[in-house]
Amino acid sequence: MISVVILGAGNVGTHLFKGFKKTDEVSVIQWYNRSLSTIQPYDHLVDITDNLNTLKEADVYIIAVSDDIISNLSSKLPFENRLVVHTSGSASVYDLDMKLKRGVLYPLQSFSKHAEIDFANVPICIETIDKKSYPLLKKLAVSLGSPTKRINSDQRRVLHLAAVFVNNFTNQLYRIGHEITESEGAEFDLLKPLIQETANKIQDMSPFKAQTGPAKRNDKKTIKKHLKTLQSDHHKAIYELLTESIKRTHGRKKL
Repeated sequence: MISVVILGAGNVGTHLFKGFKKTDEVSVIQWYNRSLSTIQPYDHLVDITDNLNTLKEADVYIIAVSDDIISNLSSKLPFENRLVVHTSGSASVYDLDMKLKRGVLYPLQSFSKHAEIDFANVPICIETIDKKSYPLLKKLAVSLGSPTKRINSDQRRVLHLAAVFVNNFTNQLYRIGHEITESEGAEFDLLKPLIQETANKIQDMSPFKAQTGPAKRNDKKTIKKHLKTLQSDHHKAIYELLTESIKRTHGRKKL
């Protein structure tokens, strides 16, 4: 059985803890967080601590904190030559202190603390400096039921960047769509089948082939009508920028 200590109790750390608790192959022997009250509700399930000097010896230490804390936290760990990984998509593996065996266990998914996650739908990207550490990290990821992929730093960096476009930016567009429908009392829920179909479509075809709409058709009359309907200059600017991007992609002229 793989022994694990989790450091951090944000969205990723919390879901990893819950995921590992469901498997017989991994034992989370300790959970560290700067604020003990955050993990207090779990004290009947795992040893909790807010003191780095009381960390137990484990096979793997998983740092699941914000990117700007990773380096500082790893430098404060009171041991050397143990396997420590972070879960960031953008932070370098070299942000971890060089006294440690270093790696990355990057779950490529959007995590909300109170939303259930099926790790079967969470690809875990693995990066290690020491090749001998890879089999252990792969076993750790597989125990969650996750598909795994060995990647390098450059690949992980661009995957995280692309994830911002397809997840964070897309969600912001959902929010704008919600604001637009609310402005006239229309029901945003009526758009949910369209949202689902759009996501389903790219499972079988490229985003390039899946593109539809007035920008691809160069439907100038509809585009002008949309811009006239939009009440927010901010929304108009986004509409024009994305329309121009689609037209460039599909060989249309500028507006």
